[in-house]
Formats: sequence, structure tokens, C-alpha cells
Amino acid sequence: MQITKANSNRAPIAVIYGNEGRGKTTLASKFPHAVWFLLERGLPHGVEVEAAEGVDSFEGVMNGLRHLYSVEHTYQTLVVDTLDAFEPNVLEHVCAANHWRNIEQPSYGKGYVAADETWRRFLNGVSALRDKRGMTVVLTCHATIERVEDPRAPTYTAYAPKLHKRARALVMDAADVVGFLAEDLRVVTDDGVSGNAHVLRQAMAAFFSWRAAQPLTRKTGSECRRKFRSRWTSTSPT
Repeated sequence: MQITKANSNRAPIAVIYGNEGRGKTTLASKFPHAVWFLLERGLPHGVEVEAAEGVDSFEGVMNGLRHLYSVEHTYQTLVVDTLDAFEPNVLEHVCAANHWRNIEQPSYGKGYVAADETWRRFLNGVSALRDKRGMTVVLTCHATIERVEDPRAPTYTAYAPKLHKRARALVMDAADVVGFLAEDLRVVTDDGVSGNAHVLRQAMAAFFSWRAAQPLTRKTGSECRRKFRSRWTSTSPT
């Protein structure tokens, strides 16, 4: 057995996800000399890119990958914008190949299991393009909130790419870099002390626990107005 040093100097495959308007597309536009597969029409104002045509289906995207793989060019980056807009194309292709009305027709989620192979074709394609042409691959995606069952901690919620869980696992496994874009969330109390979102969650949980213990009473509209007239004031700037 011979032991040698191993390293990797390949260009990365990067996944950038976040909610709408957080700057995913703008950030992707900063990558050098990029060609774009625009799966959704959501370019910010002032952003101009070189976009491939005919990538409005799964086979269209695969044909685009084959073209970039086989033809000499000077592009350094491929941007796929966005993966969650591409997912319906994947599922449509799987349904057409199996003569299904929709991806839910097979029982017990077998449709999404069948879609794994189609996702692997796409991911193998971008990996082959990266390896042969040395291109960085940027995959953008919107975000969703998922419950996380961690045996080391109580159940909590977290942001995740807006894909089916099986597709998400394949994409995250193929990525070298995973970036999440979000605004900086901070809480400022009345005394000016700053905190974080954890403090906000604790305060909200305490309030709802207290409110649930209060007796339920009925009041007429006039009684409610008299009671709360002086408690609500506008804080809007003039």
C-alpha cells in the first residue's frame, strides 16, 4: 500500500439560500464571468447577466449543461437561479417518464423516491462541468422553515432550502459551500438593552402562557373601547 498526500483545488459548488429580497441573485451576480440558467424571472433592478435560452424544462437544463461541457468557452461560473423553480421541472419530467398524473400518484411517497435519480443526473452534470471546465457552480434557492428533531436538544425550527427533503439532502451533500442570507435580527427593549431573537421567543412564550391562564370574559364593543382607549398610541414618525 502506498500513501500519498491528497488535496483538492477544484472550483466549489455553492448553494446560496434565503428569503425573498435578501440578495441571493445580487450576490451571485458578483461571481466572475458567469452564464446564467434563469429558471425564474426575478432579476433585481440594475442587474444584467448573460442568460442561456431554452432552459425552461429539465431536458433544456441538461442540454445546457452538455453544451457548456462539450464546447470551448471562457465562462468561469454557472449560476442556476433558482433550485426551487427548477424542482417542478424535475417532478414534471419524472411524471412524464412514468405516465403519472402527478408526483403524488404513487403511494407512500414513491414518486419523490423516483425523483432522486433525476436529481442525481442534474447534480452529476454540474459536477462534471465543474471538474472538466473548472467552473464555479452557484445554486440559489429560496428558504423555508422546517422543524429539526435533534436528539441532543429539544425540537426547534430552522431555515432550510425550499426543496423536498429528499432533494434537499442530495443538493446539500453535493455542495462544497452552503450560504444562508438573512437580515440581522436584534431586539431592543424599552430600557435600551439589546438582545437577540432567543429573548424575543422567551418573552412571547411567557406572554402566551400567562394569557392562556386568564379567565375568558365577554365585553361589548363600547366596553372594550373605553378600556383600551388610552393604551394604544401611534409611534409613527411625523
